[in-house]
Amino acid sequence: MSDKLKIKKPVKRYYRKRVELFRLIDKIKLWPSRTGTLHGIRTIEKIGDQARITTHCNKTFMVNNSRNSRASRWLRNKWFHDICPACRIPDWKLAKYSSTQFKRHHGSLLLDDAGENSR
Repeated sequence: MSDKLKIKKPVKRYYRKRVELFRLIDKIKLWPSRTGTLHGIRTIEKIGDQARITTHCNKTFMVNNSRNSRASRWLRNKWFHDICPACRIPDWKLAKYSSTQFKRHHGSLLLDDAGENSR
């Protein structure tokens, strides 16, 4: 055997394209800011149809649950310019995010633990 470590390719994950924003960020734990910076999410507090998100760089803001918002589209299409240095997102999480694919008729619906589609 060789002494070099074999680097595994990240497993492709498939999610539905039109899932709600809260389910998507609960799973991915990343947030694209309006300036194009990708932040890591520390906590998500759901308050009805809104949520208070706190990033690892201690920024807090309120977001609405939407399927076609700017953040939803940017997460699905993987649009970002740089990564927040204060959030320190690990390389494995970025590799996992880059291997994730969003398909319209194929993939997980990111249902609740009970398996119900709550709206």
